[in-house]
Amino acid sequence: MSHSHLTERLRAAILGAALGDALGVPVEFQSRAAVQRNPVTSMRAFGTHDQPAGTWSDDTSMMLCLTQALTETGGAGEWWRRAADLFRAWYDEALWTPHGEVFDIGVTTAGALRRYGSVADPREAGATDQHSNGNGSLMRTMPVALFWHHGSFADLAQAASVASRLTHAHPRSVGACVVYCAMVRALLAGEGKEAAWDRARADGLAWIEQHCPGEDTHFRPRLERSLAQWLALPESHIGSGGYVMHTLEAALWCFLTTGGYAECVLRAVNLGEDTDTTGTVAGGLAGAFYGEGGLPADWLAVLARRAEIESLIEDFADKILRGPVA
Repeated sequence: MSHSHLTERLRAAILGAALGDALGVPVEFQSRAAVQRNPVTSMRAFGTHDQPAGTWSDDTSMMLCLTQALTETGGAGEWWRRAADLFRAWYDEALWTPHGEVFDIGVTTAGALRRYGSVADPREAGATDQHSNGNGSLMRTMPVALFWHHGSFADLAQAASVASRLTHAHPRSVGACVVYCAMVRALLAGEGKEAAWDRARADGLAWIEQHCPGEDTHFRPRLERSLAQWLALPESHIGSGGYVMHTLEAALWCFLTTGGYAECVLRAVNLGEDTDTTGTVAGGLAGAFYGEGGLPADWLAVLARRAEIESLIEDFADKILRGPVA
């Protein structure tokens, strides 16, 4: 893949996630009924967090920190230490925030970041109890899928596992990140939706059965669903809160049942509740599939720090073309 083509695909995926995030920020925590009485149709200002239009949340901030870490280290050695350092710099110093302040952070993520100073290895900081299965690692995992998309699935899954464990170490959260990365990898390979889903669910379920004992019962109802079954699934069966399995399922449903980028992310945000994260995760899939041409120009025009994000993506693509450092 040429540098220009790879950069375009990466830009579409990362900007697609950021746009979905920014669409959801103004209505985060609103119920489905409330959002659907006044549905989101484009970028809004203010709302829940009183932020300007185009403002993204902790989802994109942490995704960009992870992108920077992989760019700087080339995925070499203990790259996760650099990711952990940048997560703390975001939390403590507002690195990669849209307007110089952290206005949103999950409880599980905050707890893990506070533990970094008391553990020798940041991979040991993530919460392991089943009540800590929020979507805080899933929301930021896109850069792992992009960086390792051209290598073996085993390498990609291992990297996704490590990235999740920096804050969310329960096997369910880890497995959700692996499934999502498997789907992004299949989309970047040029698969159509049905073929990509069939490949991703087979790879994901096999990995979960081997590495996450007992968790397959949580994944099978989603991973054994064919595209036709996804298309027949009513919205009433889709959860949109902060539970990682609900976010994964909602993002897949929004992507698989719609025909374009904007339709996908608007469906995601209008589910209500954890709107920014559902928008982020669905937006990453739709961006990776539909490409940069599918991203609405008027939404991009107001996206916070767009030029800086695109500069980081250019460097990220450069590093990917060179391949992960041994």
